[in-house]
Amino acid sequence: MKFNTVALTLATAGTLVSAQHNHQHRHHHKRNPDTEVVTVAGPTVTTYVLDGKVISLDEVCKGIANGSLQWASGDAPDACSSTTTSASSSTTSATATPSLEAAAEFIEVASKHTSSSSTSTSSAKTSSTSVYASASASASASSSSSSSSATGIDQDFPDGELSCDSFPSEYGAVALDYLGLGGWSGIQYVSIVDEIVDSIVTAVSGDSCVSGAMCSYACPAGYQKSQWPSAQGSTGQSVGGIECKNGKLHLTNTALSKKLCIEGVGGVYVKNSITEDVAVCRTDYPGTESETIPLALSANSETKPLTCPNGETYYKWENKTTSAQYYVNPKGVSTETGCQWGNGSEAIGNWAPINLGVGASDGTWLSIFQNSPTTTEKLDFNVKIEGDNLSGSCKYEDGTFYSESGSNDSGCTVEVLSGDATYVFY
Repeated sequence: MKFNTVALTLATAGTLVSAQHNHQHRHHHKRNPDTEVVTVAGPTVTTYVLDGKVISLDEVCKGIANGSLQWASGDAPDACSSTTTSASSSTTSATATPSLEAAAEFIEVASKHTSSSSTSTSSAKTSSTSVYASASASASASSSSSSSSATGIDQDFPDGELSCDSFPSEYGAVALDYLGLGGWSGIQYVSIVDEIVDSIVTAVSGDSCVSGAMCSYACPAGYQKSQWPSAQGSTGQSVGGIECKNGKLHLTNTALSKKLCIEGVGGVYVKNSITEDVAVCRTDYPGTESETIPLALSANSETKPLTCPNGETYYKWENKTTSAQYYVNPKGVSTETGCQWGNGSEAIGNWAPINLGVGASDGTWLSIFQNSPTTTEKLDFNVKIEGDNLSGSCKYEDGTFYSESGSNDSGCTVEVLSGDATYVFY
């Protein structure tokens, strides 16, 4: 999930801002010979903010039509069928305020081709076909298995001392045994040329963290991984985790932290008020970008922190601020089942109906949106954002998204102006 902002100006009263995103991620993955997963562009969720308050597209278009709103310098988004694109001398450039957008998703298609890993060798770094294996059915552990608990969350990691065949749960990392990757949330076998990751092969269940691999990991609720290398994918792929080099585990981002797990900005929570457990799954990003980072919420009002990355210090994608994306599974689905790659036969995992977007960049921004275009399935419970001081309202109820400006079938966003905010399942 990335931020890409486009500013607009209001000719007479204040500042209007539009935030948009649409980007494809491309990867090279191991896969089963009968399944290929192809990247497709993710949805764009656009939020318009006028003097710190979210307003509707109708209000934007009416303002443009009557001349009270004008686009700032640069290309105007194609938001309204008729827009005024010239700016008068009285308008001033606005500072863009970002909203949260959906990351690119994956769809499964039949394939008879064999698995391969391609490299980009030209100066243009052209991309190759991406493939991905479904790990949900092939994981060696059953859905009843559980993740091991972590200790030592505040201890510095002993750089270059631990063997790559040991999982560092005593330094804050949470082992995800059910994925069949030795506890790791994802493993990427990379080839680095001129400080650029030229090819990536993503591990499947049964593979291990060996020399030449970037090995990613989960952290406890309220924490997120701190490690990813400066070398990133040549065609926009993200790479994350600690590095296995000469049989030992090495930190990849000591400038950010010498600890494996760090907190976000805080102040964001998720509460499960329904009578069944719920699995919320964060995208392992930067990294494989699969939704393998689990957050289990027990029934009847269990509340846990939902990590909100600090856009100033956390991972940048092509110098753009990034945020966190969470998948919300239907009620009763365990994290062991829901927080891994799905095959589309059920509305779980990457096919879960609803996403939550959480990030901090010029404010803290929270979104609820449909997992589009992957699925049009509806979640079997409701979600709303409650807070001490929000810019507006945002909820998903009975399959429809609502804000103070109306209803739609795509999503909604609010800014946390002060205090705490909570996603409530009800």
